[in-house]
Amino acid sequence: MKKNFNKNYSDEIPLDDYEKELKEFLDKGEFVSEPNFKETKKIVEDAAKQFVALEESKSITLRIKKKDIIKLKARAARNNIPYQTLIGLLINQYAEGKTKLTL
Repeated sequence: MKKNFNKNYSDEIPLDDYEKELKEFLDKGEFVSEPNFKETKKIVEDAAKQFVALEESKSITLRIKKKDIIKLKARAARNNIPYQTLIGLLINQYAEGKTKLTL
């Protein structure tokens, strides 16, 4: 499927190498539309929504011994960060396999 490309756009806009290559394809009429564009678009949009959902924070309630929370708050204060941030970092590092836990 050929698309009409308006060659009258401002040639003053600097293009990087990739954009120049795309422009050449469009100028030659070699642009080929994705046959299942709507389906592919929906898949990509759904993936983007799931990614955004995974990046959101979730509030939880924990029972922690008083001595442990006092130590956490002290370490967080020494690093000038809120203790909740420190707890979140510890959980993230463990979840990503960057920190080992001795059980």
